[in-house]
Amino acid sequence: MDIDLDSLDLTELKKLQKDVDKAINEYQDRRLSEARAKVEAEARAMGFSLAELLDGKKKATASKSPPRYRHPEDPTVTWTGRGRKPAWVLEHIEAGKPMEDLEI
Repeated sequence: MDIDLDSLDLTELKKLQKDVDKAINEYQDRRLSEARAKVEAEARAMGFSLAELLDGKKKATASKSPPRYRHPEDPTVTWTGRGRKPAWVLEHIEAGKPMEDLEI
C-alpha cells in the first residue's frame, strides 16, 4: 500500500497519523490479550493460576490451629498455644497458677 504523502495536506496527514497510532495500539492490545490468554490456559493446564506463577508462590492453605487455652474469666478469649503468650496467660503464670488450669 503506497500513499503519496506529498499530495496530502496537513489535516489529512494528522488524520492519517491518528489512524495509524490507533491501529498500532489496537494491534498491540490484541496481541497482548492473545498472549495473556495463552499463558493463562497453559498455567491452568499445569494446575496453577497466572497469579500464582507471577507471585512465585502457591496459595497457602490455611491451617488454623484450634485453641488450646481459654481465659479464666472471659471464655470468648482463647489462645492456640503458638506464638507469644498473651498477657492474661503471663498474669496467670506469674500468680503462681499452673497453665493446666487454662486448658480447654
